Amino acid sequence: MAATADPLQRGFAAPDFSLPGIDGRSYTLADVRGPKGTLVMFICNHCPYVQAVADRIKRDTDELRALGVHAVAISSNDVSAYPEDSFDNMKLFAARHGFGFPYLYDESQDVAKAYGAVCTPDFFGFNTDLKLQYRGQLDASRKQAAAPDVRRDLFEAMKQIAATSIGPDEQYPSIGCSIKWKEAA
Repeated sequence: MAATADPLQRGFAAPDFSLPGIDGRSYTLADVRGPKGTLVMFICNHCPYVQAVADRIKRDTDELRALGVHAVAISSNDVSAYPEDSFDNMKLFAARHGFGFPYLYDESQDVAKAYGAVCTPDFFGFNTDLKLQYRGQLDASRKQAAAPDVRRDLFEAMKQIAATSIGPDEQYPSIGCSIKWKEAA
């Protein structure tokens, strides 16, 4: 288990990227940017923390899109050590959960490193200027989904960012599986 222990670096500029998506397209940050905010999520297929909230991620990103906040998910795990996270399995996972956002593969792991991602899920909420305003949990779920009426931390934060460009002062770290880094050659 890992947690986003780093304090929020409000104003951190979203690093650009160009990554392949499961739909056969390549995406950059500009391609996924929303008019009112952008949510960059580091997830993977095998992590029980992601599996517990995948349907909530879909729900929240669908609702955020209507508010002008666009989302992208990135998998950066070492697939040679974790074949469940392979590109083909990413397609199956996204289809099973009905993802309505691009799901990208960061084979080099450079994008995860540029963002400072440490776990899955790891959420980065940016305002219209692509400055970080939220780095926290989806909700109180862990390896099992929390109660249906639990506070939707990520959704409420991104809703606030869409309206004001500023994220909440109180943020709780995301907890999940550590990103599975490749061994140094």
